[in-house]
Amino acid sequence: MDRKPERTTSQRPGKWIGTGPLFAGIVGLAAALPGLSDGAKLAAQSDSDFLFSTPQASLAFRVGYSLPRAGEGKGTQSLWDLTREQLTINTADFGGVSLSGELGIRTTERLDVAVTLGYTLAETTSEFRDWVDENDFPIEQVTEFSTLPLTLGIKAYLLKRGRSVGRFAWIPRTWNPYAGIAGGLVWYRFEQFGDFVDFDTWDIFTDNFRSKGRAPTLHLLGGVDMSLNGRFMLTGEARYGFASAPLDADFVGFPDLDLAGFQATAGIAVRF
Repeated sequence: MDRKPERTTSQRPGKWIGTGPLFAGIVGLAAALPGLSDGAKLAAQSDSDFLFSTPQASLAFRVGYSLPRAGEGKGTQSLWDLTREQLTINTADFGGVSLSGELGIRTTERLDVAVTLGYTLAETTSEFRDWVDENDFPIEQVTEFSTLPLTLGIKAYLLKRGRSVGRFAWIPRTWNPYAGIAGGLVWYRFEQFGDFVDFDTWDIFTDNFRSKGRAPTLHLLGGVDMSLNGRFMLTGEARYGFASAPLDADFVGFPDLDLAGFQATAGIAVRF
């Protein structure tokens, strides 16, 4: 008698072939995920979104607006007072362009030492308020005022500037405000040229009056950095400087010239 085949619990050959290695691979991948997380984060980002090490310095260039305080004399008429009283000039007319370049050196996670070189320039035309020439034409002149401050200061960031991803990269914070203080020297130049009235003879004459010098200065500042990627960022800053300096012989009898003023600038910076 032929033997009938017996039912068994075994499956067809090949039913589980490959399943064991696949299961082991899944388990191994799951175990490796924590170690691969840093690499996965970097793979999801462009190379420009991060740096391979923490930046140690930055270089910024800004342009904006400046406005001198043009303060009054303390009990004595200042040159600013005389200019506003006799000529058709107001303090706002001295607003002008402001340029600056800054090198920041990272000292800690939230502190930079910064060297800043700035330049401000204002030029305004005017005429005498109460006088005209013999032909009833205005008596016109031009006033120029410029400063060049060089300061060394400290910038304190309110937040951490970035984070490290494993040993592979440094990713910057999107934005970060800061405040600081700086001190140094400021060079100035004040010039008026054109036609003027001699109040002793009532003659009208053409001349060029000029004064230049330098003085210590103190700046209070605040700003914000906004990252475009790992290397570049937009930067904006406002600062107020304090200073005063003596006038040259062309302007006799006036107190020191007030050099205090406000600046607001914005530009681009690069980390390296």
